[in-house]
Amino acid sequence: MAEMSTSDFMQRVVRFLDRYEQNLPPVPPAIDWHRVYAARWVGQGGGGWLKPLEIDGEHSLDDLVGVDRQKQLLEANTRQFVEGLPANNALLWGARGTGKSSLVRALLNAWKDSGLRLIEIDRDELVHLPALVALISDQPWRFLLFCDDLAFEAGDSAYKTLKTVLDGSVEATPDNLLLYATSNRRHLLPEQRSDNLGASMVDGELHPGEAIEEKIALSDRFGLWVSFYPFSQDHYLEVVRHWLTSMADQYGLQWQWSEELQREAIRWATARGNRNGRCAWQFARSWVGKALLEAAREG
Repeated sequence: MAEMSTSDFMQRVVRFLDRYEQNLPPVPPAIDWHRVYAARWVGQGGGGWLKPLEIDGEHSLDDLVGVDRQKQLLEANTRQFVEGLPANNALLWGARGTGKSSLVRALLNAWKDSGLRLIEIDRDELVHLPALVALISDQPWRFLLFCDDLAFEAGDSAYKTLKTVLDGSVEATPDNLLLYATSNRRHLLPEQRSDNLGASMVDGELHPGEAIEEKIALSDRFGLWVSFYPFSQDHYLEVVRHWLTSMADQYGLQWQWSEELQREAIRWATARGNRNGRCAWQFARSWVGKALLEAAREG
C-alpha cells in the first residue's frame, strides 16, 4: 500500500473537521431582552439555551372574566416582584381551561414595559436551572420562570429537584427570578386512597402518613396558592359574551345576544364536556368566523 503523503493526510483532516462542524448544534441566538419579552428554555446536554418567543399581546387582564380574586392575588404578587420587593413563588391550580396559563401571560403583557420578562420551562428541564441562572443572574430584568401543566406521577423522583429549587438556595433562586407554575393537581402528585392508610392517632389527634406528608411538602414550598374552579353556566355564558363582543368589535361585526345564541353556546360546551374559558373562546371564534363568512357572501 502506497504511503499517504502529508498533503493527503491534511486534506482528510480538513474534510473530517468540516463534517464534524456540520453536525454540531447551531449556535444559540443571543437574547436582546430590550426587544424580546419571552423565551423558552431548550435543554442541551448538561445545560441549554434560550429560544426567543413571539408573544400574543392581544389578551389582557381584562379578558379574564369572573376570576377577579385570582387576578388580584397574582397582580399584587407580580407588582411586588417587578418593583424589587419580596414576593412568593406561586402555584396556580385547578380545573383545566379556567385561565391559569392565560393569567400568567396576561401579567407579562401588563408588566413587560416595567422590566418583566418570561421564560417558559418544561418540568423535565428544571434540572438545568443552574445553567439558566448563569445566563440571567446579572441581567437587570425581572424574570418569571413559567412551568405550565406541572405534575408528577407516583414514583417520579424529578419532583425532588423542584423541591430543591423552591427551598431557596442562593444559586437556584436569584433575586431577579420567580417561579409561577400551573397544575390541575393541588399537590402536584396523584393522591391515592391508600395514602391514608399510613395515618395514625397520637393523643387523640390525627397525624397524616409519610406518603401524604411527602406530597403536601412539595406544594407547601410555593408561598402563594391560587385556586381556579369549574365554571358555572352563568359564568361560562358571561365569558362567551365577552369574547363575542371583543371579536365582533375587532372585525366590525354587528351582532346581538339572543336566546338562540345562548342555546348554541350551551350546546357547544355540552358537546365538549367542558364549560370553561377556553371553550367559551373557541365558541366565539367559531361563531364570529361563520357570521363574517355569511356577511361576506351576502355582500
